[in-house]
Amino acid sequence: MLRPETEEHLAEIVRGANGPLSVRGGATRHRPGPGEALTTAGLTGITLYEPGALTLVARAGTPMAEVEAALAAEGQRLPFEPMDHRPLLGTTGEPTIGGAVALNVSGPRRVQAGACRDSLIGVRFVDGEGTLVKNGGRVMKNVTGYDLVKLMAGARGTLGILSEVSFKVLPAAATEATLRLSGLDVAEAVKAMAAGLSSPFEVTAAAHDPATGETSLRIEGLAGSVAYRAGELTRVLAPFGTAEMLEPETSTALWTDIRDARAMAGDGDVWRLSVRPSHAPDLVARAGAEAALLDWGGGLIWLRLPEGTDLRARLGGFGGHATRVRGAADVPPEAPVLAALTRGLRERFDPRGLFSPALGENA
Repeated sequence: MLRPETEEHLAEIVRGANGPLSVRGGATRHRPGPGEALTTAGLTGITLYEPGALTLVARAGTPMAEVEAALAAEGQRLPFEPMDHRPLLGTTGEPTIGGAVALNVSGPRRVQAGACRDSLIGVRFVDGEGTLVKNGGRVMKNVTGYDLVKLMAGARGTLGILSEVSFKVLPAAATEATLRLSGLDVAEAVKAMAAGLSSPFEVTAAAHDPATGETSLRIEGLAGSVAYRAGELTRVLAPFGTAEMLEPETSTALWTDIRDARAMAGDGDVWRLSVRPSHAPDLVARAGAEAALLDWGGGLIWLRLPEGTDLRARLGGFGGHATRVRGAADVPPEAPVLAALTRGLRERFDPRGLFSPALGENA
């Protein structure tokens, strides 16, 4: 396996490549693609951290645990609550910060803090010609006018191999509390979550588990503020039932399980749907899944179905995206206009097709 230790070595490898490269970081989210294996695990270390400026820069292969530990020591955190895919995919290894960017990984806090790309403020990467490109640095003729940060977040390594990423971070919450409603069906749960998220009480997560009928909404911040807002939110949720308040430790464990989609444990394929929350009840009913989980107030749906189920055919046309994340290798279809844009970007960044054929990710 190719393991560059510097950006210069990485660029040299790409320039000398004669065929596709199967890129990975910690391999926790990796689906091996065709070509020679290349890991970014040698590109590690936090290169700049200024707590006062809320800024952190790290090489792409840096383990997520190392980044989170450094932030926690200063009472800070990554705003987007990155998911750990290991429980869902059954993989080992260590998730990397570059992998989070490559997939635009975002957890339950996305409803308030946005996605990974919303906290990302800079990237360095090697394109398909072996050229080191950096945000705000050298201008390439074929990328002029592109927002490199936004392009690389979620590109799954198809436009280039990330070598370094920069983030704006935030102070960690002093405490948290979760209000939990019981006995709601999916339709009522979506209404309850919408009521909480549209309230002025700064809900930072909203999820529903159809198997248990439990609907959970989280509040974070200073202890006094959390107590006040939880009381006010209880009144907002009163039309949907009496809300139980979970202790901080129980709340933290609950949202870790939701973040990592642990409700999808068991045999079968797992699908991830991004939809309008108002469409969630109908889609869950039509999917006929063995297990389901709603996050982001219903905007994110996890579904577990029997192996080989064609969920897209079962659902037909709907306003959203469906991606199989566990099961047979799957590339979601794109609308013709989007497909043309994607093809054009890959031709500019990776004219030799070193990255585009691969299903692997900088994970």
